[in-house]
Amino acid sequence: METSGPRRAPPALDALPRPLYSRRETLAPGSWTEEHSHPWCQLSYAREGVLGVRTGAGDFVAPPSFAVWVPPGLPHQVFNRRRTDMRSLYVAPEVARSLPDECCVLRISPLARELILRFGGLPAEYDEAGPAGRLAAVLLDELASLERAGFGLPLPQDRRLVQICTTLEAHPDDRRSLAEWAAQAGASERTLARLFQQQTGLGFGQWRQRLRLLLSLDALEAGESVTQVALAHGYESTSAFIAAFRGVFGSTPGGWGR
Repeated sequence: METSGPRRAPPALDALPRPLYSRRETLAPGSWTEEHSHPWCQLSYAREGVLGVRTGAGDFVAPPSFAVWVPPGLPHQVFNRRRTDMRSLYVAPEVARSLPDECCVLRISPLARELILRFGGLPAEYDEAGPAGRLAAVLLDELASLERAGFGLPLPQDRRLVQICTTLEAHPDDRRSLAEWAAQAGASERTLARLFQQQTGLGFGQWRQRLRLLLSLDALEAGESVTQVALAHGYESTSAFIAAFRGVFGSTPGGWGR
């Protein structure tokens, strides 16, 4: 997802000081990193704001009740649209064997949230044989039990689809039909529909709806009204937005971020 703020350099680490290492960082609006990878796993969690991770497969977006899990060696970018309080856990592969081996969004339990915040207050070189080491072990066990959430937004590779998706990302209220997009792209509607399904696993309408809902999270987290967010993200009515939001996130948008 496009951002226009400052480029942020990933931390320069040659090795982790402990198998589980925590970092806290306040990200300015629109921050982004260039594509990078590292030999350890990473859990990116936003205590405030909404974090995004882009990989070659697509975008993974996580508001405060969720986090993005990145396996070792995976090229990725991290981005945020509004000010974000990020807590990162770097996990050595040898202690992450019970955790996912692909990038995904995890639903953060209340216990995991408190453990992440408590662990973040420990020194980098904590005593692994003492209470801090036991806290790290409990945190790893809790992370391994977290439920996955279907917040991924797969990205197409076809240049015509990329152009459509880029435009919709910048203008989520654009309501042009696939037939109208096809006429502009110089392809048949049937061809574009087939390519969308093949390359993203979603139909065009499903993909656009998921994009709109993911983009809406920042505005809701910032406290904008549900009606305002619905109209700004292409919905003709508040009720349609609420129904779509509940279908993907399992809750209504009214209390989101509060």
